[in-house]
Amino acid sequence: MFIKPASSLKGELPIPGDKSISHRSVMFGAIANGRTEVTHFLQGADCLSTISCFRRLGIEIENTKEHICIHGKGLHGLRPSKEALDAGNSGTTIRLISGILAGQPFSSVLDGDASIRRRPMKRIITPLREMGADLTGSGNDCAPLTINGSALHGIHYLSPVASAQVKSCILLAGLYADGQTSVTEPSVSRDHTERMLSAFGAQVTCRDTTASICPDPVLSGQKIEVPGDISSAAYFIAAALLVPNSEILIRNVGVNPTRDGILRAAGAMHANIKKYNEHTVSGEPVCDLLVTSSSLTGTVIEGSLIPALIDEIPVLAVMAAFADGTTVIRDAAELKVKESNRIDTVVSNLQKMGADVTATDDGMVIRGGRPLHYAVIDPQADHRIAMAFAVAGLCAEGGVEIDNAECVAISYPGFYRDLCGLSL
Repeated sequence: MFIKPASSLKGELPIPGDKSISHRSVMFGAIANGRTEVTHFLQGADCLSTISCFRRLGIEIENTKEHICIHGKGLHGLRPSKEALDAGNSGTTIRLISGILAGQPFSSVLDGDASIRRRPMKRIITPLREMGADLTGSGNDCAPLTINGSALHGIHYLSPVASAQVKSCILLAGLYADGQTSVTEPSVSRDHTERMLSAFGAQVTCRDTTASICPDPVLSGQKIEVPGDISSAAYFIAAALLVPNSEILIRNVGVNPTRDGILRAAGAMHANIKKYNEHTVSGEPVCDLLVTSSSLTGTVIEGSLIPALIDEIPVLAVMAAFADGTTVIRDAAELKVKESNRIDTVVSNLQKMGADVTATDDGMVIRGGRPLHYAVIDPQADHRIAMAFAVAGLCAEGGVEIDNAECVAISYPGFYRDLCGLSL
C-alpha cells in the first residue's frame, strides 16, 4: 500500500465501533440470560474471532449489517467445543474467555495465530491458578492453553501490571468463584468490563485502583450501542494535527477517562482539539472531536497516563517525530508484548524514515523536527503500526510504502478508504 503526501485533510467521519466494548458485548451477552442486541459492533477480525469462539461454545449469534444479536444461556449455559477455540490474532479474546472457561464443568483448548502463540499468558495463568483453576500453557506459558474447568475460589490479586485484559480475566473468573474476587492494579486500566458487567446485573465495586466482583449474579440481556473507538480515532487526530491546513470532525468517539490518554498527551503537545456534543451511550461517555492543524511540541508521556493510551503510543511517536523538541515515552514496557514488539517496530521504522529516535528499555526518546522521507515500512503484521505509519506517509517527502498493509483489518477494515477520502 502506497501512501502519498497530502497537502490538506478536510471532512468528517464516524469511527468504527470500539473494539474492547465489541468483544465484551458478545462475551457478556453469551453468559447472560436472554437476548442482547448490539449496534455499531466492530466487524474487525479480532471481534469476529470472539463471535466464532462463542458459537463453538453453543451460543446462537446473529450477525447482520444492522446489529449483532446474542441469545445468551446464562452463566452456566455454555457447552464444550469439540474443537480448539481459535482466538486468531486477538489477545482480548483468548485472555478474557480464559476467565469464563476456568469455572465451567468441561475442558477447553484455546489457540490462535503465530502472534498469539508468542504473547505472554503467564499473567493470566498465575492468578487463575491461585483461584484453583486447572490451566496449562505450551512452552513458555503461551498458547495453546488447556483449561480443565474446576471449582474456583475468590481471591484478592495484586496485579504487577495495569492490564484490562488481566483484570477482566480475573473478574470474569470471579463470577464462578465461591466468594468475592478483587484485583488491585498499579494504576487503573480501561474499565469497560466493570461498567458493562454492572449494566448486565453483576455486583461490581471500584475503589481507587481495586475492582471487586461478587459471584453467581443473574445477568440479563441488554441493548448496547457501541461508541466509536478512540484508538481508531487516534490516527485521524494525528493526521489532522500534522497535515497543514487540515480540519477533521470525528463523530461518535468514546472518551472514557480510562481511554482518553491520547487527548491528554496531545493537549500537552499543544494540539488544537475541541469536544462537541458530549453525551453518554450505553454507560460510556461519547463526543464529537474537531481537530485542526497544530504546531506540536515535545512532551513526556509516562506513569499513570500509559495505560490510558498504550495502544496509541505508535501514532503518538509519529506525532512526536514531527513535533518541535524532544518527546520521552517511558513506563511502557508493555509495548514489547503486543502484536509486535512495538518499541522496536516503531523505532526501526521511524529511523528508516530519517527520524532521530532511540529505543529504551521501557519506551523511546524522540528528538523531533527532522524532515522524514520515503521508506518501505514493515509493520510486522501489527495493525497499529501499519496505521501509524500511514499517517507518517501523509507528511513525509515521497510518502511511504506499507508491506502487509491488509493487517489493519484486525481492527479497522475500512481504514485506508477513510483516510484517502479526507486527503486533498
